[in-house]
Amino acid sequence: MSERLEDIAVAMVANGRGLLAADESTATIKKRFDSIGLESTEDARRDYREMLLRSDEAMRNYISGVILYEETLFQKAADGTPLVDIIKNAGSIPGIKVDTGAKPLPHFPSETITEGLDGLAARLAKYYEAGARFAKWRGVIAVSGALPSFGTIKANAHALARYATLCQEAGIVPIVEPEVLMDGTPGDHSIDRAEEVTEWVLRTVFEELGDLRVKLEGMILKPSMVIDGKKARKAPVEEIAERTIKVLKRTVPAAVPGIAFLSGGQSTEEATAHLSAMNTTHDLPWKLTFSYGRALQQEALNAWNGKPENVAAGQRAFTHRAKMCSLAAKGSWKKDLEQAA
Repeated sequence: MSERLEDIAVAMVANGRGLLAADESTATIKKRFDSIGLESTEDARRDYREMLLRSDEAMRNYISGVILYEETLFQKAADGTPLVDIIKNAGSIPGIKVDTGAKPLPHFPSETITEGLDGLAARLAKYYEAGARFAKWRGVIAVSGALPSFGTIKANAHALARYATLCQEAGIVPIVEPEVLMDGTPGDHSIDRAEEVTEWVLRTVFEELGDLRVKLEGMILKPSMVIDGKKARKAPVEEIAERTIKVLKRTVPAAVPGIAFLSGGQSTEEATAHLSAMNTTHDLPWKLTFSYGRALQQEALNAWNGKPENVAAGQRAFTHRAKMCSLAAKGSWKKDLEQAA
């Protein structure tokens, strides 16, 4: 595998392949396991993630990289094989979530700043040694009639840029993730408001990245799609695709090799349909692909259900969903469904 940042970034968005976001915190994966009545022990978390990572067809054909939680980066499979080696042997790239979460931002009620810059350089060196070649940092932007504030956008954009410079210095490709929430509180904003805020956020992020001399060819953008709040009306697939592309063209330099969308509270089918629509109807300077967590995993989690005898069923479900996302990244998801019908 090449160690040049540009080459790693290009491999992360290779045609028809995308990222598996398996970086759920211990608290988040506990909630997922609660939904199937499974206790969240270290062994259970390992068994679940090993089940996904040993899905050979999915990993070799549809998954370019895996975002890991720190626990998983250093974890070994039941047979003693490091999980990082399983990822590498499948031709995929190991990555790591490095932020420590969104915390309340003083003087800005209902808004947050993502923390984790303290000691990050030393942690990145440790993660690189363990095999990670890309990282992820998520900034969270709440939306309402009054929110977000300029101060919050600026603070989160600056943190993303600081993180990105540290990553590139460590030989690690930064995934820059500014998420404009669709399912926050109150979650009733219009798609017009979503478009306005997303453009504002992305403009500010790239200004900060430029000020700190982040190499655009050696990064990946992980934005939210332009989509109305969860409690608002449901904009049609074509409108969401059109508005998202419009904002990206206005704000994202062509030097960025790829954009890997987060699913951000969308259903599995919604996340797939919106990505496919964008790739079907537009000629773009960057690759558009997926970096999904729940939208890639939910069907597999339900099929596995925490039982060893269901590992094969879980892997089949994961492979199917990864293939659908791959088709969406190629813009052929809807056409393939219609041909199969």
